[in-house]
Amino acid sequence: MPTELPTCHKCGAGTLLPLSDYGRDGAPITYKAWVCSNPECGFNIRIDNGEIGYGRTVGQSHK
Repeated sequence: MPTELPTCHKCGAGTLLPLSDYGRDGAPITYKAWVCSNPECGFNIRIDNGEIGYGRTVGQSHK
């Protein structure tokens, strides 16, 4: 059954897409961040070291 993703509350036009990552010890971190699919919006929310942050510019990692 497909999962319905939430609409972005900032722009109302995009969909919030979940992103996952890996922790320091290689453990998966499911849904570490959510980003708006609308490139003109750029809204994002993420968890870093147990703190919730939002609004930072999202870009490609150079790692």
